[in-house]
Amino acid sequence: MKNKNKYIGLLSALILFLLVSCNKFDEINTNPDAATQVSPSMECTNIVLSMLDFGGDAMGFISQNALPKYVGFTLLSKNGSQYNSIGSGSFGSMTILPNIDAMLESAKGSIMEDSYKGVASFAKAYTFYRMTMWMGDIPYSEAGKGTDALFKPKYDTQEAILISILDELKAADQYFANGVTFTGDPTPYNGDPAKWRKAANAFALRVLMSLSKKESVASLSVTTRFAEIVAAGNLMDIATGYWGLAYSTQNKYPLSASVMFAPKVVISSLLLDNLKILNDRRLFYYCEPAGAQISAGKLQSDTAAYLGVDVSMDYGAMNNDYNANKISILNKQYQLEDACEPRMMMTYAEQELILAEARVRGWITAGTAQSYYEEGVKAALADKMTKNKASYAHTVPIDQTYIDGYFTNEAAFKATTDEQLKQIWMQSYILRFMQDAEYSYFEYRRNNYPVFPINPATSLNENNTSAIPLRSLYPGSETSYNRENLIEALNRQYDGYDEINKVMWLLK
Repeated sequence: MKNKNKYIGLLSALILFLLVSCNKFDEINTNPDAATQVSPSMECTNIVLSMLDFGGDAMGFISQNALPKYVGFTLLSKNGSQYNSIGSGSFGSMTILPNIDAMLESAKGSIMEDSYKGVASFAKAYTFYRMTMWMGDIPYSEAGKGTDALFKPKYDTQEAILISILDELKAADQYFANGVTFTGDPTPYNGDPAKWRKAANAFALRVLMSLSKKESVASLSVTTRFAEIVAAGNLMDIATGYWGLAYSTQNKYPLSASVMFAPKVVISSLLLDNLKILNDRRLFYYCEPAGAQISAGKLQSDTAAYLGVDVSMDYGAMNNDYNANKISILNKQYQLEDACEPRMMMTYAEQELILAEARVRGWITAGTAQSYYEEGVKAALADKMTKNKASYAHTVPIDQTYIDGYFTNEAAFKATTDEQLKQIWMQSYILRFMQDAEYSYFEYRRNNYPVFPINPATSLNENNTSAIPLRSLYPGSETSYNRENLIEALNRQYDGYDEINKVMWLLK
């Protein structure tokens, strides 16, 4: 027994020695100049890029523009999005939450704290808005709490999520109002809190307008919130520029040098025909003349040389027309220019068109619907004039004289409410070509306009070949890892069935 105690004492002393030695070793081998915590600036950069960087490949970028019927795709493979196939959504964007927490923790007590809080609130609102718009009810209040051992978050209702999103954007407005110039901003705003504030408020108007079907729901206060934001006056102007990312030779446009995909992208007749009706010169920046028309003697400056395609037509027949040079393809600038046009996810032009719709609906009384409409279109045309090279405009560039004289014939503001809304929606649709195409799909669900081509004979929407799908499915992993909460959400919304034609709360 005595020897046993002796051994235990020696063992304890050895363990104590090793523990002390390890601590000393760590102290000696810790670089006092090395960062032990990621700076808020670095976290901010990652957060903003997670919102704005497309992050996919050329095919993914084309697919995003194919779902809202801007383009079709030929030869290589039948594009599911073009033919109304929508798969599963993703909760991957929720990984932004730990980065937000880390940014806020690092910024605590600094002079830039309020600015980073503004970025955090904006980022959370923007990220969860996209996810709920795709799927409906999603985890929100319990999302990102894995460090608290909450691995199976409940699904919040879409109504509750959208209220929280609007509250986050209201908070972002105040944080940016109190903020100072901050570092780590990869957008052209370069950390200017005044510009970020205006973009956040413009985005809040977008969220509110997407709730037009829920105008009478008291909990949302849609029209009251909208009018308050407009009355406060902290909205985007021409000097604000766009909220987004500029491409460069280092950060290249998604279709840059895409010799496999870009040349096989064809322009839809839905887009092209409406550009012709409006005598809109963006046509010449968006696409190339059909080769067969040029061979027949048409000039590249003649709109008759440009022919779109019904993107719902038989895939084989479309390929035949493409091989015969009967269809206009995507403008070569999108393949040849590394920088091409910037990724503009919130613009002054869109904001003004939202205000035009709000004025038509009677949500606001300031200004006129016509003035907002014209200001929005002028801004969109000016963006095209300044951000795209005239050398790609097929000798018909947009200039200031053209912009000033745009509002004639079909482009002139109409007399009836129905016609005015359709004009505004069409201009918004044209604006987002090769930009925020995803939101054009959301807007189609809200307005059923412009009328997307649907061909039951070619549709891949197997449960309703005569319709455009209304949502994406939930991530397949939820069936394995969060099944109970998933089933509860499906029962609450979709009669217990996860299906792409089910109608989410927002659209009812």
